[in-house]
Amino acid sequence: MKKLSFKNLALLSTLILAASLTTISNAVSAQTVFQSNTVEIRLTGTSSLHDWEMKTVLGSSEATFVVDASGKITAISTLSFTLPATSLKSESKAMDKNTYKALDTKKNPNISFVLTSATVVANGGNNYQLNCIGRLTIAGTVKETELLAIGKYNPADKSFTISGVKKMKMTDYNVKPPTVMLGAIKTGNDIAISYNLKFSR
Repeated sequence: MKKLSFKNLALLSTLILAASLTTISNAVSAQTVFQSNTVEIRLTGTSSLHDWEMKTVLGSSEATFVVDASGKITAISTLSFTLPATSLKSESKAMDKNTYKALDTKKNPNISFVLTSATVVANGGNNYQLNCIGRLTIAGTVKETELLAIGKYNPADKSFTISGVKKMKMTDYNVKPPTVMLGAIKTGNDIAISYNLKFSR
């Protein structure tokens, strides 16, 4: 049998070590796909008459979290969210109608967000600080948007929640603030979108 030279032996050892490290890495961290089973979205703003809000519990979302061997979330590699714009409802049918008109829901039925990058920072216990950057689409206008959120992992049912608030102006997305009663009531340009998403494996 031909003896291995020192050079070939070193190469073989390197390959074995690399394979071992890859195996260990895969065992320590794994990408896990989560589906959202709870969606709560609240849109709030002001008007010349009073403050207002629109809410929905409809929508779908999917995320891929990188989870280490101890069950800690170390990264988010994918995240997408879509909701039907007409699922947003207020206490006024007239306001709903004018909002859908301003969003041009016939041409742009959905509001969506697609993640492009994210950082995850452990914040003690099962809590995390999330910095998500992605493409937010409203009324057909797409813009890169930063979402700062709080994440919480629940080991009991292996679920993960993401919640936060995003403040913006309607005109940022080429949406004209809707009016009611022939312009007698005008909505303000500033709005806040509060979101709470619960993901499960």
